Amino acid sequence: MRKKTIKRETSETNITVNLNLEGKGEYDIKTASGFFNHLLEAFSRHSGFDLFVEATGDIQTGYHHLIEDIGIVLGKAFRALCVDLPINRYGFFVLPMDEVAIVSAVDISGRGGFYISGYNTEGKIADFDLALVPEFFRAFALNAEITLHIKVASGGNKHHLVEAMFKSVAHSLKIATELKKGRVLSTKGVIFNDI
Repeated sequence: MRKKTIKRETSETNITVNLNLEGKGEYDIKTASGFFNHLLEAFSRHSGFDLFVEATGDIQTGYHHLIEDIGIVLGKAFRALCVDLPINRYGFFVLPMDEVAIVSAVDISGRGGFYISGYNTEGKIADFDLALVPEFFRAFALNAEITLHIKVASGGNKHHLVEAMFKSVAHSLKIATELKKGRVLSTKGVIFNDI
């Protein structure tokens, strides 16, 4: 079973992530941000990954450290579960949510990269700063060592927009991590370089 628990404690945050790629979309998310909890719950349900997160931190300075560090830990767990397995490797998904449409594409490449277009980082939803969304995905992609693209094809309500991003990426990752017959999908014979 592709399941991993990672704990990370710094002077700013204390985070535990348990990720199961062969789950049923079950979740238990405990962070200081109700809206971010909602986003990770949507990510779990739409990917089919079981996800358990417990995170505390110096939120008196804002959510930046907490959200970025959750991305780091989740990315490390994800990478550990994809090392040189015969998976689809690539995944993409177009997700409409009412007036919003989000396109995401992922390559489990062993090369971390994050690219986003059409997203306005200004504003908040409740006490959640919209600028934290790309910060989370960047931390996740770089630590998972995947290439992740997100494009806002059609904008609108900010809640719909951000939620659709998490759902679209969830579906892309679900497709990319599906096991297949044969070899690792790379002419190099490996994707990750674990020396």
